[in-house]
Amino acid sequence: MRRFSLTTRLTALFCLSSAGVLLGLGILIATAMDRHFAEEDFASLGDNVRLIQRIAAENAAVSVPDRLAVALEHHPGFVAHVSAADGRPLFVSNGFDFSSALGTASVLPAGRDTFVWEQDGKHYRGMRATVQASGNEHAPLTVVIGMDTEIHAHFMRAFRRSLAFYVALAALASGLLGWWAARRGLAPLRTMATRARAVTAHKLDERMPVDAVPVEMADLAGTLNAMLERLQSDFARLSDFSSDLAHELRTPITNLMTQTQVVLSQPRAAEKYRDVLASNAEELQRLARMVSDMLYLAKMEHGLTLPCAEPIDVAVEVHALFEFYDALAEDKAVRLQLRGEAHIVGDRLMLRRALSNLLSNALRYTPSGGSIVVEIGSSGDMVTIAVVNDGQEIPPDLLPAIFDRFSRGDKSRVRPDSDSVGLGLSITRAIMAAHGGTIAAQSVGGKTRFTLAFQRQAAPSTAAA
Repeated sequence: MRRFSLTTRLTALFCLSSAGVLLGLGILIATAMDRHFAEEDFASLGDNVRLIQRIAAENAAVSVPDRLAVALEHHPGFVAHVSAADGRPLFVSNGFDFSSALGTASVLPAGRDTFVWEQDGKHYRGMRATVQASGNEHAPLTVVIGMDTEIHAHFMRAFRRSLAFYVALAALASGLLGWWAARRGLAPLRTMATRARAVTAHKLDERMPVDAVPVEMADLAGTLNAMLERLQSDFARLSDFSSDLAHELRTPITNLMTQTQVVLSQPRAAEKYRDVLASNAEELQRLARMVSDMLYLAKMEHGLTLPCAEPIDVAVEVHALFEFYDALAEDKAVRLQLRGEAHIVGDRLMLRRALSNLLSNALRYTPSGGSIVVEIGSSGDMVTIAVVNDGQEIPPDLLPAIFDRFSRGDKSRVRPDSDSVGLGLSITRAIMAAHGGTIAAQSVGGKTRFTLAFQRQAAPSTAAA
């Protein structure tokens, strides 16, 4: 099925609307004019009936035909039939059979004494009345008088032709005006389409003209601009992620290849082979952990839904994590402390992973003899979980990017004493986004604080795991 453009449809709508309105107005005017002509004709017929009545009353019966002939000569288009009480015709206009006219007459709603009929291709309006003749009160005369409506019919035919011509002309003019208005009104859409066609993966800085379009399209332009902003941001993040990922994978792969090539360059002792294989196994474990974290982060950032939402006692989960990290904290002589308690609604495993990322990060950077404090509090409809650790402060210029992928607080890409791949804080931020919460970092006065903020009784969206 052929699809017409919006401009074509609007033009057709303008044409049909204009033609319909003018045609309806013309029919209304024609009906009113025809009714007016009928009223005038019947009024004129009434005047002629009264004229005949006066002639019949003022003259003897024998002179009535002659007087009527003289009187009706000055009324062209009128015909009359006057008969006595016994049916004998006293006056008959030439060429008209009034008995036949009365037999085929159509009585009008105005009354049974007014009617219309057609004879010899002409249309007539007629009236029948009874008048008293002079000197004979008991012998009334029957008068049937008619009027040729050809002059009015001619006018109405000319009016209908003019109406049809002007309706067609007005429809054409309205169509042209509508086409121009539609083209001009839809010009902003064509501009937006042109700019949209210019958007590519390498050129995402095009934006829709919000101020230059009508208010009806401004919302659409704003929505498209917001979509382009998101696409540009996502493409930039994807590009940065690809660059960071290539950099992160290059180092362990290069180490694996170098060590393997060196050990294969000449025969070695079995102990040397075992050392190289152990080193390669560590690099492979780091790669596996990196790939696993990247897959989890991709799932979190694209799904943003919770596998399971349930009430959680935050203090209980923190105690469980303390038991897990207790041995590591004891080796580093770091104290673990918990303050406060609260309940939230969320996914238990995801919450544990977020807190585990923060605790492992805090243990990594807390010096021997320092402390890590988990503070649980609530304010209004918010529940906060803060992980505070002693240690070197994070430089202020690094704080804004600390939650980016592969970001590390010390700016070095590799730490000999760390197995971190720089994805823990990014995963924690994605977990908070899935819970409808936020994460913030602050580092001042020799202490670093990471704060998780949850809605107290929020019921996040869930999805099947």
